[in-house]
Amino acid sequence: MNKKILFILLVFGLQSYECNAQNNRKIERINNEKYQLENENLIFTFQTENRKILTICMDKNEGYIVYRFGTSEKVEMEYPENKDKSSFEKFEYSYWLRDGGIKNAGIDLNYLVFSVNHFKYVVYHTYFAEGNRLSTGIKVINTQTNKTTDFKGIYRTRKGTLSDFRFDDSIKKGEELYD
Repeated sequence: MNKKILFILLVFGLQSYECNAQNNRKIERINNEKYQLENENLIFTFQTENRKILTICMDKNEGYIVYRFGTSEKVEMEYPENKDKSSFEKFEYSYWLRDGGIKNAGIDLNYLVFSVNHFKYVVYHTYFAEGNRLSTGIKVINTQTNKTTDFKGIYRTRKGTLSDFRFDDSIKKGEELYD
């Protein structure tokens, strides 16, 4: 084989390896023990475009549910403060599902919501058949000014699902949709 071709293949191979290693490091950060404790099951997680990590975890004995958000070095927000059965009352899940693909403008919208002071936090995972659009992220809504900040998630880093809350009676069901 020509040395030039061999060199080119080697360079592309190393770049591919490095790219995969970087992607694996990004995803690995989400599995950090700060964001999921040993006694917890991971319900939903992703990394945002600004490299923050969001997790929703539940105690393995269903003793509590918890939201965590921050950097790979530090959890900046954990909610609720008290991790006990009362935590389930602090979250609300709403969804809308319309089957039928593109012909019926199929959608699957999932939202887990909680409020702290004058802010509403909306964790979302959505699918729109038209345009085959998938998205995940968290919207923070200032309820006094109605200003919304959308922290978009990197979809390929998403693990888990919010849709299991459809069948979980421990979480309040809401009707508000945020798209």
